[in-house]
Amino acid sequence: MKVEVVPHDSTWHSKFEDESKDVALILGENVVAIHHIGSTAIPNIYAKPIIDLLIEVENITKVDNCILGMEALGYEAMGEFGIPGRRFFRKDNETGTRTHHVHTFKAKSSEVERHLAFRDYMIAHPEDAQKYSELKCKLAKQYPKDIIGYMDGKDGFIKEMQRKALVWCKLDKSK
Repeated sequence: MKVEVVPHDSTWHSKFEDESKDVALILGENVVAIHHIGSTAIPNIYAKPIIDLLIEVENITKVDNCILGMEALGYEAMGEFGIPGRRFFRKDNETGTRTHHVHTFKAKSSEVERHLAFRDYMIAHPEDAQKYSELKCKLAKQYPKDIIGYMDGKDGFIKEMQRKALVWCKLDKSK
């Protein structure tokens, strides 16, 4: 997979909004909330141009009954794909370029908390967001055709920011 990061695109949020409506129709009343996550949700940083949707559901196993509907929207069902309790879907456009990821978790799970804390922390701390952006640009140049190398290169930074983000969220909620 080609690794490409691009400057922030102001249309990413509307693309998230449009896609979330379609996905919500497929997943139905099981949906509790849909969130825009990942780098496309963080203003002013470079990102792979893939829209990440985090969907909180009442019952994670009911998502398995919606696979055909997700496939009709162009998604490929990937099961848990490395994270227990998740249902992951990915979507490519007609040229084979990845456009969307859907991460589905039980509502209020620790995975939901982790993803939202990271996003919210990065938005509230633009200096750390810029460090992340710079790292991603460096890694994309270093690993232009190696998504595993690119992802591994971000891993330590992401884990450090997640630790900071979870502490920050707990402090923020205690105010």
